[in-house]
Amino acid sequence: MLYTLYEAGYYASTPLRFATRAMRDFWSSPLNPAKDSDIGRRLFANADLFANLTRRYGKPDWNIRSVEIDGKPVRVRENVVWSSPWVKLIHFTRDMADMRRAGHRELEPAVLIVAPLSGHYATLLRGTVEAFLQDHEVFVTDWSNARDVHLMDGRFDFHDYVDHVRDMLRQLGPRPHVVAVCQPGPAVLAAASLMAEDGEESRPGTMTIMGSPIDARLSPTVTNKLAEEKPFAWFKSNMIDSVPAPYAGMGRRVYPGFVQLYSFMSMNIEKHQDAHLQYLQDLMAGDGDGAEKHLEFYDEYLSVLDLPEEFYLQTVDYVFQQHLLPKGELKHRGRAVQPGSIRDIGLLTVEGENDDISGIGQTQAAHALCTGLSDDYKEDYVQPHVGHYGVFNGRRFREEIYPRVRAFIRRQEAGIEKKRDAA
Repeated sequence: MLYTLYEAGYYASTPLRFATRAMRDFWSSPLNPAKDSDIGRRLFANADLFANLTRRYGKPDWNIRSVEIDGKPVRVRENVVWSSPWVKLIHFTRDMADMRRAGHRELEPAVLIVAPLSGHYATLLRGTVEAFLQDHEVFVTDWSNARDVHLMDGRFDFHDYVDHVRDMLRQLGPRPHVVAVCQPGPAVLAAASLMAEDGEESRPGTMTIMGSPIDARLSPTVTNKLAEEKPFAWFKSNMIDSVPAPYAGMGRRVYPGFVQLYSFMSMNIEKHQDAHLQYLQDLMAGDGDGAEKHLEFYDEYLSVLDLPEEFYLQTVDYVFQQHLLPKGELKHRGRAVQPGSIRDIGLLTVEGENDDISGIGQTQAAHALCTGLSDDYKEDYVQPHVGHYGVFNGRRFREEIYPRVRAFIRRQEAGIEKKRDAA
């Protein structure tokens, strides 16, 4: 019913949206002599704001065509190197001729960036990918929108997620590096634990876990408290709906992306209201740069995907209610997950001082679980003055966090190479 009401509201507002777009186009037309008048700018600004707030936001493009490496432009191409109905593993391939011109002739360490499957598309990590491309062969998990996955393709749950991470790491060859951004932290730690116990050649060389609820009992945030206060049955009854026609996944039970978006925005509603008011004022004042920055952010932020029911509910249950991983009770397909079996995988945890999604200590908890790691393999960093988004994107990520991650990977990579040479 929830999804049907959402769709009905969108289509019911279509005539008004079309009329508003016509007004916006009229008052922005170069043929309109009054377009630069005060009333013209005001009418255009209000029409544009309404049109943007009520339109559909599809999946954004990555738009990573090139990166600058040592002052030289290097062209980048997207290549899908592995896929399932639920994800595409994208390799951002850098042009080798450009790399040689930039002075990079050797193959650089492979890094798998595991994007969160929590409502937003993987393109939210565009800045993260661009940073890692300076020094690494970068692969990223581009998760599918559950409403576009046909029922015939089956279920996708927490355990499938763990298996997918393992399968994708195997595509990268021996000892790749993995970066878990937010939600995938527990699944990535579980996958690494199983691979370490099995002695797999493709087990990670390092794990970087950023702003992740490894132990959501520590420094609980509003999100954590909601998950604990509501019974499991409440989430199943109130947060899940069926995908309607005409989507390919019609009939699939999902946690709708628009519900997650509402939850995120309600946590900082005044901030979003102020941002849209400022956008309105920028348009009326003719400040195109300010308006463009607003659109760039919200074009990404308002683009959301649906999560499969079983994955969402198991994540709520395993991670936020039962806390199975930190309590040593998580089992994967009947097999105990034992982070203590990790003995040669570097572990870096990164948290934000002002993170209101994953509080300080939740990610650090990974160190206490990895009892088989010596201090040489461990490092923790708390970034001052950033919230959740700033842990993996923005100026402080580029200038302060990423250099630490790069240095940690290089240090651990040197240790791996030393052991290979000794063998």
